[in-house]
Amino acid sequence: MKEYLKVMKALSDGNRTKIVKMLALKEMCVCEMQAALKMAQPSVSKHLKILEEAGLVESRKDGMWVNYSLPKKPETSYAKHMLEILGDWLDDDREIKNTALLARTLDRCELTGRCG
Repeated sequence: MKEYLKVMKALSDGNRTKIVKMLALKEMCVCEMQAALKMAQPSVSKHLKILEEAGLVESRKDGMWVNYSLPKKPETSYAKHMLEILGDWLDDDREIKNTALLARTLDRCELTGRCG
């Protein structure tokens, strides 16, 4: 029951749900999510930590970047099923659509000026 509650609590916040929906589209760094959600970096990082602890998001280091994505093999059946369900839910929601549209266009190099 503990793992179930962890997943449900993680998804009970609108910003965390938006993060999951954005990561369904593409792998992202914190700066891209920060721009899409119009939130401060510490807030985005806090949300990501909660999602990671629930097994809904994973991260990997790539040079100076930390990339976040949905797990290919979620650790719990609760995380697996909720990610599958969220894949179909909320696609018609205006907030989700707007955030997803913005997320698709964001580029970390343009946001930070730290590439190539």
